[in-house]
Formats: sequence, structure tokens, C-alpha cells
Amino acid sequence: MVNPFDEPIDDYLPQNGNRGYRVSRYELDLVYKVATNRLAGRADITAVTTGARDRFALDLSQALAVSKVLVNGAKPAKYLHQRGKLVITPRQRVPAGGVLVLTVQYQGPPTPVRGPWGEVGWEELTEGALVASQPNGAASWFPCDDHPSSKASYRISITTDSPYYAQANGTLVRKQTKASQTTWVYEQPEPMATYLATIQIGHYRKQRVEAPRGAIPMQAVLPQRLRVPFEHDFARQPRMMEVFTELFGPYPFEAYTVVVTDDELEIPIEAQGISVFGANHCDGQRGSERLVAHELAHQWFGNSLTIRQWRDIWLHEGFACYAEWIWSEAAGGPSADQLARTAHRNLSRLPQDLVLTDPTPEFMFDDRVYKRGALTLHSLRLHLGDIAFFDLLRAWTARYRHASVSTDEFTDLAAHYSASSLRPLWDAWLYSRSLPGLPARPPFEADYETG
Repeated sequence: MVNPFDEPIDDYLPQNGNRGYRVSRYELDLVYKVATNRLAGRADITAVTTGARDRFALDLSQALAVSKVLVNGAKPAKYLHQRGKLVITPRQRVPAGGVLVLTVQYQGPPTPVRGPWGEVGWEELTEGALVASQPNGAASWFPCDDHPSSKASYRISITTDSPYYAQANGTLVRKQTKASQTTWVYEQPEPMATYLATIQIGHYRKQRVEAPRGAIPMQAVLPQRLRVPFEHDFARQPRMMEVFTELFGPYPFEAYTVVVTDDELEIPIEAQGISVFGANHCDGQRGSERLVAHELAHQWFGNSLTIRQWRDIWLHEGFACYAEWIWSEAAGGPSADQLARTAHRNLSRLPQDLVLTDPTPEFMFDDRVYKRGALTLHSLRLHLGDIAFFDLLRAWTARYRHASVSTDEFTDLAAHYSASSLRPLWDAWLYSRSLPGLPARPPFEADYETG
């Protein structure tokens, strides 16, 4: 018997994630009525079992009612849906290493999942919908193994009212309009964590972002009224892509899309191959350009390289925050060193009660994790020098491309780029509560000029 609440996958979200199988692919066929916020879906989930079990569990919000479950195409299976878990009992036992295809039909009004970090998942907009699932909101709109270490390929089909534009992860492979509805089908071949899966629906238009020949294709999906400020505010994004590609290694996906909603958003939203901004982030004055850099950097650090455990969130947010400082330097603003020293002064005035590699669930999205993570990288850069530091980052993204990562894997790799032990640095920055001092800036010019 499977008790989905035993042996948590992750202590930070003990009710999320499931044992007994590994998902390789999700195929989602969804129909969404904007006016009534009604979602009807069919999910075909392909997995391989990791042990012989009587039952298997998926994460799924109680706001969505399940109407049928099939296992490997057989007759309807027994299931129990309670406390955010859909527990399925196959008619025949599936052996270890066997193929497990779960088909779930469901419907209901998708609502965000409430937790310590607010409401996450599917959210209604004034005209449309958005999905912002970090860390545990994916189950608000499809049954899944909702944990960052569970990465799979996706096909997402979304049918909605024809006046609306629907964007999902990956490449648009088919679009068909019939009567008053349009079906959009997207294919995401690279492995993706559930919290990075997204759908964005609104009165949007698509436009290409001009970039040099041979550059990664970029596009924007946004309301027509925001086109002019967008073209100014995001004009330097192609150059940003060039800088990050040079420093972090090849962009890990086929294309990059920016969605701007007609509503205001408190913070931008990270998704695989997509970043979502609010209308307030288009002010015509590039007032949110650091956030543009931050979200783009997540395509390497968070989307391609995804943490196994939420306690290592600094490997996403610290790297993306440091990318903001790198971009500032490349764009002719304050240098990364100047921004690091300002951030260090600010952090020194705040409570020193946080361990970067185990910030606790309450503080895993605290700004101190972002800034201290970035400062850890800057300290490492000052220790290694620019050439070795950026060689390390490119090796990091290449070795673990589209895979799951941990702090230990990063520190182990970094050891190959230092002539002396990095243990004192790691002990001070990663495993201690007190804020270490920043090393002095070397008196010589940087080995690498980001500008």
C-alpha cells in the first residue's frame, strides 16, 4: 500500500512529490473557458516504475474533480482524491521497471494553491489567465509529480475562446480554429520541472524581437497597447542574450519568449523558455531591466539546471541575482563589484540568522538568499579570477544541461578550478549564519571585460 505522506521527497514541501515511479512525459489536452474560469482536462502521463507497488499517487488540487482514471489503457482504475493527492490503484500490479501510463480526466475551476508563500498556480486575470507555479502550484491545473527533481518532456494542447492568444512552453507545432474556439499545441522536448510548466492566456499579439543573424530566436507576446514601451524597455535583451551566452555557455533551449500581461504583477514569473512580466514592468524607462536580466538568466540556472531539493534554491536565485550585476557592468552601469559591495553593506544591517544552503521553508524566497547567493559567487570570482570563474560557470551549465543539481555538485566542480582549498570560502558563505567579509578587489584589471 502507498501512503503518499510517508517518506517525504523534500522536507521543505513534505506533501509534494511521489515515490514509486519516474515520469518521462506529460501530454495535456486542456479546454479553458475564460468567462467562467472553467478547465476541463485529460492528462496522459508516461512513467517507469521504480518498484512494484499496489498504488501510485499524483499531486492534484481538490478544486479539480476527477471523472475517470485509466492505467496502461485498461478498464477504469480505482482512485481516491483527497488532501491534494490522487491515489490510483491499478487493476493489475505493475512490476518494477515497468511502463506506467496514467490517464486522468478532470474538470473544475482552477484556483491557486495556498501556502506559506502566498497563492501559486493557475490565476485568473481581468481578461485571461496566467500560471505561476513556483514552488508547488502545478497541481492547480494538472495531475503531476510536483517536485523540481521530477523533469519530463511535455506536449500541451490548450483550447480556448478564439479572441484570446494562448502561450505555453516549447514550440507551437499546431494551431487550429474551429467555430469560436482555437486550439494551440506546444511541444517542449527538453526535460522540464512541473513548476516551470505554464500557460498564459490573454488579448495578446505576437511580435518578433529583432536580433543579430544567427542569434537565438526571441519573441514577445503582449497587448498591443504596450508595444511601444516594450520595444524600448526590452531593446537591449538581444545584447543581454549575447553576454550571457558568452559567459554562461550556449542558451539551453530553442527560443525565448517574453509575455507581458495586461494586468500588473508584483514580480515577474519564471517558466521554461518563457518569462512573464506585468504591464507595470513596461514603464518606457527601462525601470525593470535588472529583472529582465534576472529572468533570462533563469533559463540556465533554474530551467536547464534545476535543483533536486528546495533547500538549494540559492543555485537558482543567487545565480540569477548575480547575472543582474553582470549585466549592469556589461551595459555600462555600476560594476558587479560595486553592486556586490553595496549589497554586502545592506545585508550586514539585517538579521544574521539564515544559512544559505538551508534557509528553511519560511525564508527560501527571502531576498537575503538572493543577495547572499550572489555575494557567494562574487567572492568565488574574486578568489578564482575571471578566467577560471567563467570557465567554471560554462562547465557547470554544460555538465548538468537539462539535469538536476545540488550544492555539493557545484562545490565539487569548483574545486577543479582553484589551486587552493575552497573549504574556508564554502564554510563561511554556504554553511554559516554570520555574514563573511568580502575579499578585497584585486589591484589589477579584470581578466574578462563583460562590456
